This record gives sequence, C-alpha cells and structure tokens, in this order.
Amino acid sequence: MTKKIWRGDKYEVSVNKKSKILTIFKRMLVFTLSVVLIWICLHHIMKLVERDKYPALGKYIQVEDGRMHVYTKGNGPNTIVLLNGLGTASPVLDFEPLINEMSTHNKVVVIEPFGYGWSEMTDEKRTVEHIVGELRSALQQLNIPGPYVLMPHSVSGIYSMYYAHEYPEEVKAVVGIDATLPAALEYFNETPPSMPGYMRYVAPAGLARLAISLDARNYLPLASEGTYSDKNLAMTKAITAWKGYNKNVVQETNELGNNVKKTAHMSFPSDMPVLFFSREDDRVRGDGKSLSTFLQTQLTDHPASTIIPLQGHHYLHWTHSKEMSEAVSKFINDIEHRE
Repeated sequence: MTKKIWRGDKYEVSVNKKSKILTIFKRMLVFTLSVVLIWICLHHIMKLVERDKYPALGKYIQVEDGRMHVYTKGNGPNTIVLLNGLGTASPVLDFEPLINEMSTHNKVVVIEPFGYGWSEMTDEKRTVEHIVGELRSALQQLNIPGPYVLMPHSVSGIYSMYYAHEYPEEVKAVVGIDATLPAALEYFNETPPSMPGYMRYVAPAGLARLAISLDARNYLPLASEGTYSDKNLAMTKAITAWKGYNKNVVQETNELGNNVKKTAHMSFPSDMPVLFFSREDDRVRGDGKSLSTFLQTQLTDHPASTIIPLQGHHYLHWTHSKEMSEAVSKFINDIEHRE
C-alpha cells in the first residue's frame, strides 16, 4: 500500500509503514505456528517410538471403561498396596526402590490409576468413590486376597481413609508416606489446590516434553546416584512427556475439595494399626499447631500405631526406602504379635 506525500514542489511516493509491520507480523505468526505444528508432530512421533521402546512393566486389566496397568513383586504373607501421590508420572517407576526393598518379605502391589504411568485415560470423574472403586476392582481381578496393608503417599491418604472407613474388613493396616489426610485442611485452615483446565493440553501439545528436555531435575527423583537406574529415569522422562498434567490429573486436582468434604468426618477404625512416615518439621504455628500435633490426632488406639519422622523431601521413599522397609517389617511383626 502506498500514498502520495506533498514535499513543497512535488509529490513523493512512500510505502505505508503500518503495512510493512503487518507483513512482518504475519510472517512471524506463520513461522511460529509452523514451528509449533512441527514440534507437536515430532512429539507424537517420538511418543509412538517410546511406547514401543518402553512397554509396560506389569500387566493390564480391564477396569470399567479402560485398561489399568498393575505391577506386583514378591510372594510374602502380607500384601502391601502402594498408592501414589498426585501427578506422579509413573507410580511403578517412582516406587521402584521401595518395591525392591519390601518385596523380599512381602507381596507388593502397585496399581497405576487412570491417567498415570502405562494406564489409559478415563472419562469417569475423579471422585474418591470412583478412585477407590477402581482400586478395589483391580485388586479383586488380581485374585490377591486381603486384608491389605495400604501404603499411601501424599494425596492417596484421602483415598486410604475412605477405603479403611468404608471397607475396614479389607484393610489390615495403613502406612502413610507423608500422607495427606482429610482433616488436615480444617486443622490448619488451608484450602485445597486447584489447576486451570487448560493444563490438560500440556502433554498433547508437547509442552511437557519440552519442559523435561530443558530441565529434567524438576521431574526426576531427588535421590543419590544409583538409587534409580538410567533406564528407570529414561522411562520416567518419557512417561512424563506422555502424561504430564493430563486431563485426569487436572480433574483429580480440582476434585480434591469435594473429596476432602466427603471424607473430613471420617477416621481410621480405632482398632486399625496405622504408621505415619512424616517429614521432620519442628515448625510450630502461633496457635501451637504443627505437623506432629496433627498426626497425633490421627493415631488410632491400636498399640502398634506410631509416627516415624524422617528428614527429606515430600517423596520420602526417594531417599529412605531401606529404612522405611525395615520399619514396615517391624510394624507388621508388632501387629501380628499382638493378635
């Protein structure tokens, strides 16, 4: 686009600067969109290659509308069911050191919920009822008799509370790994976390892959070298790229408030033994409340019930798998000697 400008005694033809800027902008937009589309295509090609390279470590079972990945190891007299924290890319890979330690004397079961690890996605709401129902269905299909020792990490403490309260005959004991318990929010006057809905597109758009390729430290276990094998870490990075912040994780996060409301009035049966591994935290609030004082309110009357504080990250099993395994064995032996 041009226009004539009067320069005293003649007209000069000048190119419209706005038109130039608009042309540059359009070219930049086309280039950016092209790069994004190429990256998304590359991401999905890599995903197909990785799925072939890293097949499921366990087996699949059909639960309602999808396939759920389950992994078992060991043949001991007690069945320990490990339950993952919110957003853990692959529970099977994340719990590996703890599985290896505890499976020498117990049968260890890891059920990857829908949206996690090698399990498929689901359209079912991530309510506590559905999540626990899927867990029970998977255990029943595995033909592993209970009662079970539930070992929840983080948010799974809420699901374990519901499970133990509603089906106490199926639960022998509960061992929490810095577990989130429903009464904590009211006790500390806190609100549940939430996640914007658009986060569900992070993985399909290849953004999770980009993030982990730029800085994998935020997505891998903070453990000493050799705790996790190179293959484990490579698979963890791949699955994070496939499943990072997927729709089921986003739904689960945003359903936490409702799940807490449904379980806040619940407590573990008074005769059920509970063990809480907690992070060492000496901080005391102005009102005198601390993590220790809260956990004391969650202990049951069973004489084996206790709290074991450990130094470390929220994912205590990254650095304390051996110590935790020994404590769990002692805990179970104590239960059996008192029966």
